[in-house]
Amino acid sequence: MDPSYKARKEAFVSNLAGSNIADINAVSFVASASVLLWSALQSRLSFFTPYSPAALLTDFILNVLAILFATTAYSSAPVLLNIFLITPAVLLYLTQPPQRSQYKAKPPRKAAANDDRSQDQAESLPVHPFLTTYRAAMMVVTCVAILAVDFRVFPRRFAKVENWGTSLMDLGVGSFVFSAGVVSARAVLKSRASRSKKTPFVGRLIKSVRHSIPLLLLGLIRLWSVKGLDYAEHVTEYGVHWNFFFTLGFLPPFVEIFDSLTALIPSYEALAVIISIIYQVALESTDLKSYILVSPRGPDLLSKNREGVFSFLGYLAIFLAGRGVGTRIIPRGTSASKNPQQARKSVLVSLTIQVMFWSTIFFFNSSYAFGYGANILVSRRLANMPYVLWVAAFNSAQILLFCLAETLFFPSVHRATGKEGEEERNAFATSRILHAFNRGGLAIFLVANLLTGAVNLSIPTLDVNTPQAMAILVAYAGILTGLALVMDKFNFKLRL
Repeated sequence: MDPSYKARKEAFVSNLAGSNIADINAVSFVASASVLLWSALQSRLSFFTPYSPAALLTDFILNVLAILFATTAYSSAPVLLNIFLITPAVLLYLTQPPQRSQYKAKPPRKAAANDDRSQDQAESLPVHPFLTTYRAAMMVVTCVAILAVDFRVFPRRFAKVENWGTSLMDLGVGSFVFSAGVVSARAVLKSRASRSKKTPFVGRLIKSVRHSIPLLLLGLIRLWSVKGLDYAEHVTEYGVHWNFFFTLGFLPPFVEIFDSLTALIPSYEALAVIISIIYQVALESTDLKSYILVSPRGPDLLSKNREGVFSFLGYLAIFLAGRGVGTRIIPRGTSASKNPQQARKSVLVSLTIQVMFWSTIFFFNSSYAFGYGANILVSRRLANMPYVLWVAAFNSAQILLFCLAETLFFPSVHRATGKEGEEERNAFATSRILHAFNRGGLAIFLVANLLTGAVNLSIPTLDVNTPQAMAILVAYAGILTGLALVMDKFNFKLRL
């Protein structure tokens, strides 16, 4: 890469101040509004069944392009875009009856002595379309942003901040980790429900290390490619050598270590808060904060990669917070004394409590809060306590919104008490594109990174005008969507 252009690229993503949280929420809400309109079209008109070319195009426009345009062409008017999406959804809901008869709730069957234990476990941990939608929407936002940020059409206020502040991309990194924590709760719940003897801690730790190896290898490959191709990089993001794949790779063994502490502290949320407090106290009462932010980069590896190493504590707390949410909302929740409607109400109440809990302590942690707050600025670079709380509050709220949309438009999903007909109900209530993005998440993320590198090495993105940039981004989004659908059709998944 030409040295002068490389310097321009690095300056383009450096020393940014971000945006305010209200602005970020308005842009992020487009994903929820799009799903709301998709749900209205499907539940009232069965628009996406069968999945015709028109249905595919509409699905792509709503669940991929709407997010792309919210962060680019409509970035100055996200509220207007939300109104465009919500208004027809409300009209459809009020004027059109559901097009598919709702499944009637059946009483939970009594467990027989010879019941298959694995079947019971499967029935108690169903697949939730609202979680599929949440994870996929987060993946779409992430994939769109990692390339769009290199073009001038993507506002600088959405790019990662230098030291202090909030931005859309800062939120995206934490959301990626939080969502991983949410889905990791399924394995924890299965282990708790199993009658077999629990694997010893050492065995679980070794298994988690094996799980980490592929991610760490991806981190090494990214490091080699960035240095070998002289690719523009923002060193203060993670450090000289560290990258996001290393953060993901080191999470499993450390999560396993802290998981063993649930015998003493039976709450993942409490563990997340404790880690955040200890880390924040260290930042405020020692020289750690100044060491991370302003000290010279010494010859040792720690000094060169101090942002990645120390921010890992914040991401660990975010992962545990996500796992805490997952353990509360994944189980079906029905019993002899609780029908499906009551179980869904419990999920909504639990999510509401989560939103209120994380939002309240974030408010007191990040502001003066009428003279009672700590007024600590958010820092994604440090992954400090306000950042952890912000990510947890935002993602809990997003899950709540998707759960409300599913409850409102597809009540047959949560009224089910067993696996019978679950696949059909879930398919009807889930966007085909979002389902595909959720299934192929890691592979799509890898391809998105490769395509981003290829575009940046072949096109001077800083010098591209707005129509050209939008054409490239729409084509990029189309390629990723096509890849996701093909992978889903042929049942290809990249497992680590």
